[in-house]
Amino acid sequence: MRMPIVDDAAKVLADPTAYADETRLHTALAHLRADNPVSLVRAPDYQPFWAITKHADVMAVERANRLFTNWPRPVLMTSASDEMQQAVGIRTLIHMDDPQHRVVRAIAADWFGPKSMKAMGFRIEELAKRYVDKMRDAGGQCDFVQEVSAHFPLYVIMSLLGVPESDFPRMLKLTQELVGSDDDELKRSTPADETMNSLLEMFAYFQDLTARWRENPTGDLGSVIANARIDGEPLSDVDTMSYYAIIATAGHDTTSSSIAGGMRALVEHADQRNLLRDNPELMPQATEEIIRWVTPVKAFMRTAAQDTTVNGVPIAAGDSLLLSYASANRDEEVFADPFRFDIEREANKHVAFGYGVHFCLGAGLARMEIGKFFAELLPRLQSIELDGAPELTATTFVGGLKHLPVRYSLT
Repeated sequence: MRMPIVDDAAKVLADPTAYADETRLHTALAHLRADNPVSLVRAPDYQPFWAITKHADVMAVERANRLFTNWPRPVLMTSASDEMQQAVGIRTLIHMDDPQHRVVRAIAADWFGPKSMKAMGFRIEELAKRYVDKMRDAGGQCDFVQEVSAHFPLYVIMSLLGVPESDFPRMLKLTQELVGSDDDELKRSTPADETMNSLLEMFAYFQDLTARWRENPTGDLGSVIANARIDGEPLSDVDTMSYYAIIATAGHDTTSSSIAGGMRALVEHADQRNLLRDNPELMPQATEEIIRWVTPVKAFMRTAAQDTTVNGVPIAAGDSLLLSYASANRDEEVFADPFRFDIEREANKHVAFGYGVHFCLGAGLARMEIGKFFAELLPRLQSIELDGAPELTATTFVGGLKHLPVRYSLT
């Protein structure tokens, strides 16, 4: 067995600013994959955790969902935030393990299945055209994130939930505050001990909607969740609000980041943009490469249920492990030339949606939104270039570009 290794390079995984500096981040992750793929991290303000950086090790942990549990620490947060989350009692799908996870996930599963996705396809095409038209009407330049990619998937997921359109701006603000809580520009302007306020405000908002949906059920997903029963009993208020929160945030920000990051990649790799424009049948492959390239969910956490090993390194029961998707999706042993953006990449085994029982519930929807947006945009795009420096969100969980200024010609 290997002895536990502490590699200071792994501290980047607990540094939100590292994710806003791709060169710094990937230099550290490449070193870890090569030299210390399982490294113990002790960082200020965080409980210790093991950094898992190789694709094979991430997959092994994902497969062993009984040995490595989501509860009680599914996301890397500071010790103070861990305590506040537990005090609030948040229990989203990413906090749950089987059998509870399987039963609760089933409430919304059909809404993200092939039949529902097919029915939603035409509506998503209409929305894609609306937002490409908005780009055209902007006069040839815009901040693609702030004016397009932050809004298109928000409209899709909020419409699916049944949130009134008049409340979309409020939901955009809250979701950005939640996933951007480590970013000086995006975070809520409150003292550090009030970082849960955005989540509590979202809970309060959906609590009011829940009362209405229970009194007058509708055909929306939000109403289905509000009126769901398990073993004849309704979900608790906390579980109900947590369900809305995970769908509202995960269904919006991850897809927004993927579309924005995909746009940047296609701007900076004109050969790939032209190839995709001239060969639209490559869109499914291009979509997977965009998702791998961006990896909007940077990492998830797991907790060892018993003493075990990962890649020969002893892991004690109760230890936390960070599964670095950002690293796994650049693993040289899995992806040929992993730092090349290649829309023709074959057998793209990225882990951006996770793997196993916790595979992303909305993966099909995300793929559809990305594919249909670029299918609408590229045939109409005559030219495009950066109009300023792209800016990335500081985060340790979910994120991507927060600004992408572009100049273009569009029909």
